[in-house]
Amino acid sequence: MANIISIGTAVPEYCHQQADILQFMQQMYGLNEKQKRILAFLYRQSGIRQRYSVLHDFSEKELQLHQLFTAQNGNLSVARRMEIYQSLAPELALRSIQNCLDGVLEPHQITHFITVSCTGMSAPGIDLQLTEMLHLPDTVFRTSVNFMGCYAAIHALKMAHYICTTEPDAVVVIVAVELCTLHFQPEFTEENAASSLLFADGAAAVLVTNQFFQNNNRPIVQLDNFYAKIEWKGKNGMAWQIGNHGFEMTLSSFIPSIIESDIEALVNAALQKSGYTLRDVQHWCLHPGGRKIIDVIEKKLQLRREKTTPSRFVLENFGNMSSPTILFVLKEMMQHKPLHPEPVFGIAFGPGLTIETFTAQLI
Repeated sequence: MANIISIGTAVPEYCHQQADILQFMQQMYGLNEKQKRILAFLYRQSGIRQRYSVLHDFSEKELQLHQLFTAQNGNLSVARRMEIYQSLAPELALRSIQNCLDGVLEPHQITHFITVSCTGMSAPGIDLQLTEMLHLPDTVFRTSVNFMGCYAAIHALKMAHYICTTEPDAVVVIVAVELCTLHFQPEFTEENAASSLLFADGAAAVLVTNQFFQNNNRPIVQLDNFYAKIEWKGKNGMAWQIGNHGFEMTLSSFIPSIIESDIEALVNAALQKSGYTLRDVQHWCLHPGGRKIIDVIEKKLQLRREKTTPSRFVLENFGNMSSPTILFVLKEMMQHKPLHPEPVFGIAFGPGLTIETFTAQLI
């Protein structure tokens, strides 16, 4: 059985209060008074108190930018954004891996290495950069999950599960790192406003193995099953395209409604595959794609508020970091070892509209 032994997380040094980001956006977009009021209302309803970024810009009330978003006739080229990603993402990812492995095992014991990201790409890429930084063997198995968005970490966990099933001695490390704020778009559109309201930067690393490297008093998550489904009616509602000036997000306001209408049947199908019922699940690891998404799942599945507390906590304190976010939530659930195994259900959403889920046990 593939076990999540440890999760390590890392965030950049710049912590921005949501109220400060709102002021930045109101000025950067050049909004009139009515538009400012509408945007302020949306920020107050976001469920986010603070977010982290590799950039200091978003707390600059006077817009004294270091020419990042004012270059290239008011926008920054994809090439320059990728340069920044290549210089900053590896170090952030490395910190999360070090936090994950600290006191558990040494990097040379890693047999399989999976990197996850949708906010930067190159070849050779971050997988090779981190392999070198960690001094991993040049024979290490490595692969990358790219451009899958917020559900990508579950997809990587599925790959790790397959690896551990076929290779009993496998020691798999997954690292998900996203610099979402690099792709801020200064043109005021509904999609750009939604993205600038939600997204943040962060990294999370996971150790998955059949072996036990920790004291048995530490909780682990025993992976069980995976279930994925495409909701075709949301195909164009959540999208991630490479434009001339960064990666451009499409995030329709209809997405929560689609999730609300389909979530019960999807969750029941996923649980049936694992032999669980809704009542069996003790921990709901919901990707906090936005406060409204958490609200509709909580309402539709009739969950008690405490069941969504970890997701709301991560949203409030970190925002939506895309792929690492659900791992932040899962880490919150691993703070205490239960007396008996407790079922976990995880779910995340991404472009497509693709929904990935997993079932597991916290033991």
